[in-house]
Amino acid sequence: MKRAPATADAVVIGCGVIGASVAFHLALAGLRPVVCERADLAAGSSGACDGLVFLQSKKPGLHLHLALESQRRLEALRAMVPLDYEYLRCGGLVAIGDEAEHEAMRRYVAAQRDSGLDVRLVNGPEARRLEPALSEAVIAAAYSPLDAQINPMRLTLALAAGARQRGARIMPRTAVTGFECQAGAICAVATTRGTIRTRTVVLATGADTPRLAALLGLDPPIRPRRGQLLVTAPQRQILRHCLISARYIAVKYDPALAARSGQSVSMEQTARGNLLLGSTREFAGYDRNTTVDGIQAIAAACTHIVPVLKQVQVIRAFAGLRPWTPDGLPLLGPVPAVPGLVLAAGHEGDGIALSAVTGALIAELIVNGRPRIDLNDFDPMRFSAPASAEAAANGVSP
Repeated sequence: MKRAPATADAVVIGCGVIGASVAFHLALAGLRPVVCERADLAAGSSGACDGLVFLQSKKPGLHLHLALESQRRLEALRAMVPLDYEYLRCGGLVAIGDEAEHEAMRRYVAAQRDSGLDVRLVNGPEARRLEPALSEAVIAAAYSPLDAQINPMRLTLALAAGARQRGARIMPRTAVTGFECQAGAICAVATTRGTIRTRTVVLATGADTPRLAALLGLDPPIRPRRGQLLVTAPQRQILRHCLISARYIAVKYDPALAARSGQSVSMEQTARGNLLLGSTREFAGYDRNTTVDGIQAIAAACTHIVPVLKQVQVIRAFAGLRPWTPDGLPLLGPVPAVPGLVLAAGHEGDGIALSAVTGALIAELIVNGRPRIDLNDFDPMRFSAPASAEAAANGVSP
């Protein structure tokens, strides 16, 4: 096993899609980051999720503006990395099942249009013209031609490969065991392959971020939220667009609705013909097991919207842990209590869609001292102060 380098311009912890994007953009700017991943690349949520780049599910305002910018970057990045990540701008539909959802979506779509998204409401017949597989239970839909899909694992691997080509050191199976600080500021990262001296550390560890942050006396409000998905055998084309239900948007931003608003739905058909059907949104700790109830709920909800799926064979189910935050927005930026520490986590289901812009903005913050887009809305300390800064002042944490 190779030893870690003695020094690094920056250490990025985590090589899911966010960590890989941060590393790529740092290397693109001329830095030589080291990426420490305790397992394999894309072994966490980035390898256990759908591939939706769904702009309609983003909050109107800055959240949506970042998603639009990220999509533009995802399109441009295809020419900058050595691996195709199956990006397809197929357009997306939000299926509406009752009048209450319809009224809520009228307000939501109006706000998204005001934020610059090309989106419109269509009635049931027009929705079925766009997507003939939809059932009569769909009374209306929101449609945007900008929604897209991607292969999230290939995207992660492509960004990591692009970073490596530009001088980044990618170190899988390298766990971080602690930090060293001087006068409260980061000065080194201790790993299972040795200690790396650095003045900049990016935590891009998704749902696992609280565990590592605790080594520095921090308690970011990120909780794991399990999402179960089903995978079908390859099929002829069934879906022309990627698809979510209106409940998906409601439950995403108000967890209290999860218990009373029914199963939300997301669907896409991959380049190989498999359908990815999801997904639950459950607070189940760090349990990544699938459940009979979850599988049955997804199947029932998806076949209600697309009845032909009743004839399709499901070949496997899997679950991933999404890093949830109380307001549905990620934690992006520096942590004043620990100079040199930057958080890039808490994207929940938006990690794939926001990966490119997150990496670019975090790189700009590190290289230039500030990103070109104000990240105050995503301030990691917006919820509470650090639980304790004592660990940062005491050298290597346990």
